[in-house]
Amino acid sequence: MRVIFAGTPTVAVPSLDALVAAGFDVVAVLTREDAPLGRKRVMTPSPVAARAAELDIEIIRANRIDGPVIEQIAALRADVAAIVAYGGLVPSAALDVPVHGWINLHFSLLPAWRGAAPVQHAVIAGDELTGASTFLLEAGLDTGPVYGTMTEAVRPSDTSGELLDRLSHSGAVLLVQTLAGVAAGRAEAVPQHGAVSLAPKLTIDDARVDWSQLALAVRRRINGVTPEPGAWTQLGDQRVKIGPVSLLTTSAAESSNPSDEGVNLAPGEVALDGAAVLVGTGSTAVVLGNVQPAGKKNMRSQDWARGALQQGELVFS
Repeated sequence: MRVIFAGTPTVAVPSLDALVAAGFDVVAVLTREDAPLGRKRVMTPSPVAARAAELDIEIIRANRIDGPVIEQIAALRADVAAIVAYGGLVPSAALDVPVHGWINLHFSLLPAWRGAAPVQHAVIAGDELTGASTFLLEAGLDTGPVYGTMTEAVRPSDTSGELLDRLSHSGAVLLVQTLAGVAAGRAEAVPQHGAVSLAPKLTIDDARVDWSQLALAVRRRINGVTPEPGAWTQLGDQRVKIGPVSLLTTSAAESSNPSDEGVNLAPGEVALDGAAVLVGTGSTAVVLGNVQPAGKKNMRSQDWARGALQQGELVFS
């Protein structure tokens, strides 16, 4: 089976590797153009492009699938296009070019969390179960009929990055199974059913922490936007990036010996209590992990707090 693989970030690489390992003839990779990275803004290929080069697979670099790109795709005479986090829309003119269309691996249990950031929204919403779906791409946003699904438990401590990493590997297995079923003529896509929810791309504003919310909501928000776009809060006139937080459970209390005063901090108030850095919320305090002040490196919250608290009271806003 001749396959075009469309993908860009690191989470798409396991699917590319799985298709090659399963014996599919991956005739080309479609990925986004090289982009400037780092402080020196060095033009860098996408993770999928880098892996395709290692595998000696033809690479089509395009941020838009326009007429010339569609012609390149058509010339490859692919049986199917597999798409995982490509990062661009597939226009209607391209949908019918491969014989079996475009099969998308999406990291949610459709029709839940249609859109660009399904894993982030699942963590923020406090979902206990998520997964991945393979579906036939059509003109609507993640609306096509579904070939298969797999499930994955969301751990209380999961960041969206950790959860997405697990899904990228288990989802790769699902994609291989789906394409094998299509090749054998036994795969059947069925219409989506159930409640629809949307997962638009998160902005920097979405990543700002509202300390007046309950502790559980604060943790979900911070974990959901970690690592991207990255949780942050304001300290005076400075923007401070912060790492995952944990709830002040009985076990955490025993290990850090937090005081009653520390547990009852005002929203955003910071206190160093034993080995724990606590931050007040709309309910109980949370235990802060890492901190990255503006212009400085990421550091353990304890190291940051010992120095910062010497300057006086700390309150995030």
